[in-house]
Amino acid sequence: MLRTAQQKCLDVYQTLLANSLKSIPDPTMVIAADTVVVTTSGRILEKPRSEAEHLAMLRMLRDQVSHRVYTAVCVLVPRDDARAPGYNMETSVEETKVVFDETASDEFISAYVKTREAVGMAGGYGIQGMGGLLVERIEGAYDNVVGLPLRATVALMEKTLFMQGSDDEDDDEEE
Repeated sequence: MLRTAQQKCLDVYQTLLANSLKSIPDPTMVIAADTVVVTTSGRILEKPRSEAEHLAMLRMLRDQVSHRVYTAVCVLVPRDDARAPGYNMETSVEETKVVFDETASDEFISAYVKTREAVGMAGGYGIQGMGGLLVERIEGAYDNVVGLPLRATVALMEKTLFMQGSDDEDDDEEE
């Protein structure tokens, strides 16, 4: 998951550099994220690939009651100097515990799947939409379950932006 977020970030950065035109400036910052859901039994749930898998995924989450959502965030900022590799990159992985509503019926889950709201979402539900009705409570950051933990992302943005001169300062401190 962390490697996926890093690779997404690098791919976007390299594509932007390769397609750079005079009218489109080089990127000033690239942010990427990847989210997975991990069941109490340790199974990693990504996006459902079929309606049957989607139904089974949500029933399993309900039956196991709780699960964890992990989001890896990667922030890349090009360096102002020519120091390799040419950018600063920072990453973070955030975790949130989600408790599903044990009373959610198979019929309700089936009706939710038919809305297709969460076809492209890890774990097969969107807490920010109707999928929130499947959730009893969370322990941790709500925006992490949505897919982008904002506080962690802002902290990474600040860190990468303010790292520009940090290597030189570290050298001065060692002398």
